[in-house]
Amino acid sequence: MRIAIIGAGRVASQLAPALAQAGHEVVAVWSRSEPSAQLLASKTGAVPLHGSKPDFATVTAAADLYLLAVPDDAVAQVLQAAQWPAGALLAHTSGALPLGVFAAQQQVRGGVFYPLQTFSPGRVLDWSTVPLCLEADEEADLAVLEAVARSLSQRVLRVPTPARQQLHVAAVFACNFTNHLLGIADALLADAHLPADLLTPLIRETVDKALANPPFAVQTGPAVRHDASTVALHTRALGAHPAWQQLYQLLTASIQETAATRPQA
Repeated sequence: MRIAIIGAGRVASQLAPALAQAGHEVVAVWSRSEPSAQLLASKTGAVPLHGSKPDFATVTAAADLYLLAVPDDAVAQVLQAAQWPAGALLAHTSGALPLGVFAAQQQVRGGVFYPLQTFSPGRVLDWSTVPLCLEADEEADLAVLEAVARSLSQRVLRVPTPARQQLHVAAVFACNFTNHLLGIADALLADAHLPADLLTPLIRETVDKALANPPFAVQTGPAVRHDASTVALHTRALGAHPAWQQLYQLLTASIQETAATRPQA
């Protein structure tokens, strides 16, 4: 298919080359930044576009799909500022934005093409394992999105807005919050002049165990044991980091509350 990419950030920078490798023609790449547009376009053979008011109606020769891989708070602005071919199929890549974001653009059809993954520069993704969550009002539009999605991934799902937004919250807990906690652990080891890789076996076993079992069922540690003396010791040890100390106390309380409400085996 002929696909235009709107955006040149973390998602677009990995999605555009993947689409090209899957056999699609990436006809255009737009970014507000000219260097960013040129760099990504050079990797896919696309026409680079830049500026605040892109005109896709004349430069993309009627692409089959326009993928909006821009920050959530920029989607509405880009939708309004750009010129789109009449009847064009647009899909955003957000986990949080509703399908209804397209409602104000009566001349286009709207959809969602949400890759459930974290994207970072320099990381190589296996797109065949990335869940792609799709949504559209019309069956014909869903068929287009599914054809593109199945050319990339073995896991393609139709997920309506409310479920996708819940999924996005879950993803923030599983990815962003977990990464933040790992960052705190790394900093605490640095404070003690200990190597960060001391935690590597523990982290791997924790993740493996949580993937193989219901995570709440395999919770360990002083909180779930109600080991008050150890919790108090940890709280004192975090005195130099009040925000982390508060987070420790909140997580301890959450673990204990969750354990108390779970059915006993």
